Amino acid sequence: MKELNDIIQSYDIAVTHNKQTALATVVKVDGSSYRRPGARMLITEDGEMTGAISGGCLEGDALRKAQFAILQQQNKLVVYDTTDEDDLKFGVQLGCNGIVYILFEPVKPGDANNPINLLKKVAHQRQDAMLITEFNENKTAEQKGTCCVIKETESFCSDNEMSSMIDESRVLLKQKKSVIKDDINGSVLYQFIPPSTQLVIVGAGNDAQPLVEIAFLLGWNTVVIDGRPAYATKHRFPRAGKISLTKPAEILSAVNIDEQTAVVLMTHNYNYDLAALEQLVNTTCKYIGALGPKKKLHKMLNDVNERGILINEETRDRIYGPVGLDIGAETSEEIALSVLSEIKAVFSQREGSSLKERTTEIHSRNSTLPHD
Repeated sequence: MKELNDIIQSYDIAVTHNKQTALATVVKVDGSSYRRPGARMLITEDGEMTGAISGGCLEGDALRKAQFAILQQQNKLVVYDTTDEDDLKFGVQLGCNGIVYILFEPVKPGDANNPINLLKKVAHQRQDAMLITEFNENKTAEQKGTCCVIKETESFCSDNEMSSMIDESRVLLKQKKSVIKDDINGSVLYQFIPPSTQLVIVGAGNDAQPLVEIAFLLGWNTVVIDGRPAYATKHRFPRAGKISLTKPAEILSAVNIDEQTAVVLMTHNYNYDLAALEQLVNTTCKYIGALGPKKKLHKMLNDVNERGILINEETRDRIYGPVGLDIGAETSEEIALSVLSEIKAVFSQREGSSLKERTTEIHSRNSTLPHD
């Protein structure tokens, strides 16, 4: 989601300066590639680029293709085939041993359903969304491009004759699944996009500050909660999206907890953390982390049970303590890196182990780009 937000911000700036833009989207990958379908980059007519569609080796050529699409005001599909070991002949040196399909769309500010305006429909609410992009592997055929956003109860489409795609999207939306499908007019990228990861930090001590800073760089929404007026301040946490001076029993009224939320309990006040845990165990929060030794967490869980709050096995699996991956962290900054890495692994359903130990592909051949 950070990439989408950055693209939207750069587009708005470009419009204020009367600059023309084009959106480049990875719509399909055969084989290996640095980025997966759904990766995007905004290019302005004078060469400014936001986002990424490769590891940096493709962007130079993509700039020229984007400027050509802007000049012609027409969607273009470009295919980069690097399955030949001698990829120097393409002039891009991808080195990925794959075929990458990139769709270039000139963005027309006056079009209410232009690609960026559709991205805004995705980014501006904390709701699951399905983004539809139509393309045709026949490069001479019409390339419809980014054309529809589907949510649970509403849709925003550039074409009124999309009922079958809308129905398909709603099924995939419930499954939280991204796919690429062929139809009579070409191919369709159905991209599932969840809301940004929301990090709720219960505790506004000094060790919470690097958590907020790193989460900000990741593009996560951060909420800092504490009961101490001298600690829970904007001056101490300038990067936090929200700061709430809140009693532990009122946490759920201070923040909306959803499936894309991770919470870290780190007030260093046992009773505050315990009261917060009581509030959180019956939410849909995907990750609850408790800073401190394992025996502290065991005591907290026992105390919660003694107060009549049942913690079933499914809920227990969402509670982590001590928090973080085992990377030998000592300083508050290293601990923050460890904690956020564990949260990312949990949300991505990965083990957090070294990639050199992985025996299968890093990305599934049919997977689209994972979001934060």
